[in-house]
Amino acid sequence: MKISIVTAVYNNREVVVDAIESILTQSFSNVELVLIDGGSTDGSLDALAIYRDRISVLVSEPDGGIYDALNKGIRLASGDVVGFLHSDDLLADEHALKRVADAFADPDVDAVYGDLVYVRRSDPTEVVRYWRAGEFKIDNLRWGWMPPHPTFYVRRHLYERLGGFDVTYRIAADYDCMLRFLTHGVRVKYLPHLLVKMRMGGASNRSIGNMLLKSREDYRALAQNGIGGIRALIGKNIRKLPQFFVR
Repeated sequence: MKISIVTAVYNNREVVVDAIESILTQSFSNVELVLIDGGSTDGSLDALAIYRDRISVLVSEPDGGIYDALNKGIRLASGDVVGFLHSDDLLADEHALKRVADAFADPDVDAVYGDLVYVRRSDPTEVVRYWRAGEFKIDNLRWGWMPPHPTFYVRRHLYERLGGFDVTYRIAADYDCMLRFLTHGVRVKYLPHLLVKMRMGGASNRSIGNMLLKSREDYRALAQNGIGGIRALIGKNIRKLPQFFVR
């Protein structure tokens, strides 16, 4: 089995090396690293030059934003399974992808997800929120449940069948994509392990305006996928509160 990891980067020299290092030091070795650069001007690619022979696919050109870049990565990926690691983030430990691969050894499993922690941007050892995902039940989607997208790995052929990211969304295309998959009979397996460390300061919580846009887009995704409306949106936000206190 080969796992393709798609990483999109744009002007993130400060931390992108950490993300790539966390992929290249995995105990599971059959990994295809697909790096999509949006035409960085801050030297991000220069910082990654020492890894060039270990990056399977490298594209550097202007794009239409993060979701356009991720779609490009899906099209270029050749692995049996596709996952994403944003340039701000880290795989939690060196065995994260082995756990994912072991789960996909079961041919009845279409998608795998696990737990995620939010960490300080300046210190990824300091945990701010712990997102313990829990088991998937389709009815929970109507109460705002969702798996953490950075931990969501899917067999590549499902993207060919169900599509990738809808680029008309600016912030919530990942939520829309997961709802589409989870409401079309995709067989998922929960791994009760920490898979990803996500640095705080992402686009969705960078400003009040972005938070409002995220809520509008989440509501649209819920309606578009026939899951619900205001109840699910409220539930989705309420579910975040225990993440600050429960480990």
